Amino acid sequence: MHDIWNPWHGCRKKSEGCDNCYMFYLDALRDKDGGEIYRTKAGFRYPLSRDRAGNYKVKSGEMLRVCMTSDFFLEDADRWRDEAWGIIAQRPDVKFYLLTKRPERVAEHLPMNWGDGWDNVFFNVTAENQRRADERIPILLDLPFKHRGVMCAPFIGPVSIRKYLETGKIDQVQCDGENYDGARPLDFDWVRTLRRECEDNGVTFVFLGTGRRFIKDGRLYKIEGNALQSRQAYLSGMSFQGRPIRFDLTDERGYPIPEERLYKPHFRERCRTCGMRPTCNGCSDCGKCGQ
Repeated sequence: MHDIWNPWHGCRKKSEGCDNCYMFYLDALRDKDGGEIYRTKAGFRYPLSRDRAGNYKVKSGEMLRVCMTSDFFLEDADRWRDEAWGIIAQRPDVKFYLLTKRPERVAEHLPMNWGDGWDNVFFNVTAENQRRADERIPILLDLPFKHRGVMCAPFIGPVSIRKYLETGKIDQVQCDGENYDGARPLDFDWVRTLRRECEDNGVTFVFLGTGRRFIKDGRLYKIEGNALQSRQAYLSGMSFQGRPIRFDLTDERGYPIPEERLYKPHFRERCRTCGMRPTCNGCSDCGKCGQ
């Protein structure tokens, strides 16, 4: 996927949201151990890769989701993180989406020149249930980031974050169900509660997918396949566009980039009813869908 940057792979399970981790499951299918942590070879410098004409493959204005098969603040990755920060600093024209279950480690592992935050970094914490929301979101709010978000995924218990949203420091909330072996059910009432709290505070809310086990009005539904789960999330009408998030991106010399020069995602017809579309980088034109 062209919107993912995995500078390292492998992780340590941190909390109950990790119990059925998709990375460990998919690695096991390939006879690999998800607990084996290593720096990726070809992928480490992906944001700096160029095409044959010398242009960056990742265009100005794109958003890269970082460490989707690990955690950017994983202890085992301390020896590689400074170099990764250096790559992020070299692309002030690209948005980097960071997601962690380890916000308590962040303050001591920011770059020396961090100041009050870099405008191209969007920092998010996972809040899979109320316990983890109350543990991680207060840390999120105290850290020096210009853009903050909350990811309730896998959404395995009811979560209320109204008091945190009222601070005005959270830009976006996303939620998603759980997949693969042992998937725990997501209750639609939990989604409704989050949506209502976000709407009341003007915060963007994105319902990404139902997961494999979805409860609605007390009935359990078995929904197989990511595409169908995402479509059902879209059809629910729960996603809400709140205040826009403004990223003041610049070129390598620090000059603002005109809007017309920024990447504009484009989508195919099949993307029209995808729950992930509000946060998606768009079609990469890889041709794999056959359209």
